[in-house]
Amino acid sequence: MGGPMAAHLVEAGHTVLAYDPEVAQAPAHIVRAGSADALAMTALSISMLPDGDATRALVTDSLRGAVPGHLHIVMGTVGPDVIHELGALSHVAVIDAPVSGSVSMAEAASITTMVGAGVEQFEYVRPVLAAMTAAQFHAGPVGSGSTAKLAVNAVLAGLSQAVAEGILLAEAGALDPAVFYDILRNSAAGAPYVGYKQQAYLAPDTTPVAAPVSLIRKDLALALELGRRHRLTLPGSEAALTVLDDAIATGLGPQDMAQVLTALRHSNPPVLPHTRFSTQQTGARS
Repeated sequence: MGGPMAAHLVEAGHTVLAYDPEVAQAPAHIVRAGSADALAMTALSISMLPDGDATRALVTDSLRGAVPGHLHIVMGTVGPDVIHELGALSHVAVIDAPVSGSVSMAEAASITTMVGAGVEQFEYVRPVLAAMTAAQFHAGPVGSGSTAKLAVNAVLAGLSQAVAEGILLAEAGALDPAVFYDILRNSAAGAPYVGYKQQAYLAPDTTPVAAPVSLIRKDLALALELGRRHRLTLPGSEAALTVLDDAIATGLGPQDMAQVLTALRHSNPPVLPHTRFSTQQTGARS
């Protein structure tokens, strides 16, 4: 997601210096840094990394020599504990602004960001965040954005599993999955997620991966860890984590999170053949 987000910053008139060892060529008008250490020479840096270990390494090592007043925005999902740990460092100020949305939404700058920062910090970074996101919410002090993101993804994981279970029930009752999905999308359960994940559920082999199972599993584990610390019982999230674990065990970790449907199919007996309802007209008359 970092690539299109950086491109939007350029479009908004910002000078962008980027480092990503896994990307051979930077997008147009973005200066490619030789190492992550070069980011320390800027006034503001942003990370969009997959986990806490990578984020911690960047902030503690590469930004060790940051210029005075340097502010770093963590936009990856790492959980509030890592944010609080990094926020206690003396060489750099750290705030969190994880995002909700898919890669295609990042390309359209229609993702949402949840920001954990002081009021002045939020107002300072909001124009930068607005160049990449459609909505910017000040969730509270540092770490609050990450808490909000974990709560959102706990709902998302449960919704993903619920959609998959609904499709299984529909198939067991001899409904056409595509017809059922249209019904679901236009029903009281038709959340935006249901709409934009339609092809991921119905045609997974030809639909690009938006959010892999492995990352959603990581986020949900962080959410459950936070819940346990506060002595919360979250049975829906526990069940969703079990299905995500099953998906990873069957090799679906790199696949889109909609592949929980495949994992559930593996754990259930095959649906017996039925005569499916057809929406096509026949020659019968009444």
